[in-house]
Amino acid sequence: MRKEYDFSKLKEASPKYLKLLKESVTMRLDMGVINYFKKLAEETGVPYQSLINYVLK
Repeated sequence: MRKEYDFSKLKEASPKYLKLLKESVTMRLDMGVINYFKKLAEETGVPYQSLINYVLK
């Protein structure tokens, strides 16, 4: 995992397409990973699930 990621070019998807493009899944992640993305989400204003999705792409 990188120390920092550049989310300046991250675009928000239109809500009408989100249900078509996303599937709900259950994942077990270390608390450190979750806390990292939650902190990053607070700093960037992007939901932490979206940040995780962006990194996994």
